[in-house]
Amino acid sequence: MIKTTAQIQELINGCAQNNRLHQQTMYLYLHSYVAAICCRYVGNTVEVEELISESFIKFFKNIHLFNGANNHQLEAQLKGWLKRVVANTCIDFLRKRHQTTFTVAAGTEAEMVADTTADSLAGLSYKDIIACIKQLSPAYRTIFNLHVIEGFTHEEIATMLHITTGASKSSLNKAKSNLKKMITQMGITHD
Repeated sequence: MIKTTAQIQELINGCAQNNRLHQQTMYLYLHSYVAAICCRYVGNTVEVEELISESFIKFFKNIHLFNGANNHQLEAQLKGWLKRVVANTCIDFLRKRHQTTFTVAAGTEAEMVADTTADSLAGLSYKDIIACIKQLSPAYRTIFNLHVIEGFTHEEIATMLHITTGASKSSLNKAKSNLKKMITQMGITHD
């Protein structure tokens, strides 16, 4: 399997030259990483597989644009670049398939919710956490995933989703509030 920076760079170069063997190796190397991201946005297995395929098509089509500036962190840089490709693919999918709009009701102000969600999540298994996140509306789930899990800033999210920074912050607070309610209903409490 892939173990060195030189091997990763060789795969990147081969993929940029449309070498099918390098693309297959890269696909196998990154498949579980891409699948995990896709699963956070959609719950349907068929949709996840479709998103994985579409993400890799975009990844291979545009890999010549990737510029790993630091060879010591090439894998992390590649995964970060791929994460953005996958997140954008998922957002596009949600827009097209589910006609999801990423808006906040007119006149709604961001509610400041005590950030006890992270503490509450500590008492849940990974499977329970993902199940709660999947119960959020597609818009709230997307913004929660982009900010909390993927690490995008509200400014980046606003650009990606064509919304305001305030709408991103408000939606995140509402997502956290909804998650807190779900966790409370599950009977998980902390002193």
